[in-house]
Amino acid sequence: MVRAADEKTVLGSVWLRAEPSGTRAPLSRDDIVRAAIGILDREGLEKLSMRRMATELGTAATSALYWRVANKNDLLELAVDTVLGDALVATDDGDWRDQLTTLAHAAYEVLAAHPWAPQLLASHAGLGPNYQAYAERILLILKSAGFKGVYLDAAVSAVFHYVIGAAVTDAAWTATVRRSGLTDQDWASGAGDQLGVGAATLTAYLSSEDRSGPQARFTTGLRAILIGLRPRQLT
Repeated sequence: MVRAADEKTVLGSVWLRAEPSGTRAPLSRDDIVRAAIGILDREGLEKLSMRRMATELGTAATSALYWRVANKNDLLELAVDTVLGDALVATDDGDWRDQLTTLAHAAYEVLAAHPWAPQLLASHAGLGPNYQAYAERILLILKSAGFKGVYLDAAVSAVFHYVIGAAVTDAAWTATVRRSGLTDQDWASGAGDQLGVGAATLTAYLSSEDRSGPQARFTTGLRAILIGLRPRQLT
């Protein structure tokens, strides 16, 4: 039997526990999560703490924070799932590859806009409603295209894991540069020669405006995966 003191953290995920019952506290859970996202966007993952949240929300709201959210891990799970909700865009036009392209780009762009979020996906299981809804959208598109059984599962993984993997990889570069305190160009100038690629090459690799940059690489890789998926050969 779970002790009463452990009820707020049992099973290791906020999504596997009931939300706290109603309270007269001034802030909702959504208010708290939005404040956390603001801190994460401005200051990065390393700066977020429950103490930092209490400072952001004000002394009067501290009790509401701990009533609504048990700990930092819960807050991070709530935050990353909230931003993933912006990836649930309409995909009504085009064939199944066009629809998956739209959905994949939406998730990649959301994760690129919140570089702390893909960092969390490596350590916090995707149990939230938006994460699950996104995976379900991919599954339904592929199912309608004729994928079945284990091949359907494999195709979902191929697309989903590519999107998340690309976002995680690019976020790691962003985090490294951010920790240095330098601009992308200054960091590339200092690190390029040491990495054996040259400053100009590394600058292009990091630049969202360059044809060698992360967005271009993502688009090309996604196209290669979707062209390779052929339901008639797998069923």
